[in-house]
Amino acid sequence: MLRTSMRNVVRMTVLIVAVLLAGGIDSAAASEPLVVAASPSLAQPLEALARAFEASRPDVKVRLYFDSSLDLRRTIAAMENSPMGQYFIGSGPIHIIAPGGDELITRLEQKYYVLPQTRRPYATVSLVLVVPESLVDAPLSFEALAQDTRIRVAVADPMLTVVGQKTNELLKALGIAEAMKSRLDVAMDARAVLDHVLNGQADVGIIFGPDAYDKRERVRVVAIASEQAIRPIIHSLAMERYCPDRPLCEEFLEFSQSPEAQSILKGLGYALPRQGK
Repeated sequence: MLRTSMRNVVRMTVLIVAVLLAGGIDSAAASEPLVVAASPSLAQPLEALARAFEASRPDVKVRLYFDSSLDLRRTIAAMENSPMGQYFIGSGPIHIIAPGGDELITRLEQKYYVLPQTRRPYATVSLVLVVPESLVDAPLSFEALAQDTRIRVAVADPMLTVVGQKTNELLKALGIAEAMKSRLDVAMDARAVLDHVLNGQADVGIIFGPDAYDKRERVRVVAIASEQAIRPIIHSLAMERYCPDRPLCEEFLEFSQSPEAQSILKGLGYALPRQGK
């Protein structure tokens, strides 16, 4: 236990030092840093949002700190429970929390590690059906996969990936899991699904929308799983309890809800949360 606590304090200290050095604390003219602690899986959308926010606020520099959800939670807990924590109130090294999915934010809210009522859903991730750009007679829905017994479907391994688990849930929810079983081509992950589709090993593939973005010139999305069939993954931002500049944090949170931010995220394959979620 002591070793774990020391490791968390070291992680916290490294983060603080990195932020201070990156912020250029000895330069009066340096841009004000806004630090977002996030999951590596969200690097692409958060980088895009950060650069867009900086364009609207030239006096602010957004700095992204990436870590796994478990380590991110430990880092925040170590910071807030440390005997040194009193020095971070109003001047903490983290402004915004952006984990992958909302489970971690919910846990952090319960422990008051993020400020209540600051959560802002900004993007959702849904399963999509992708086909090679060259395929003319493509199925237009997930249900159509069960109707044409010639179609081979590449899916991610449900034992190794979230996308594979979600694909299983979708096929069962649609009542076509048994009909599809003999025609499923199980790949290691989403990238392998795309490789199988592009190499002709499978006719279509099921992945998350953002996973298709990098291959958008070679594959196209022909169907998106409905929320009635399977709930999409929701990504949110929230303000860390010791956020040193709450007005700036609130400004970034509101920017994540803006039409400009939504346009950026849609371009990367993300969908937008419905109002009231």
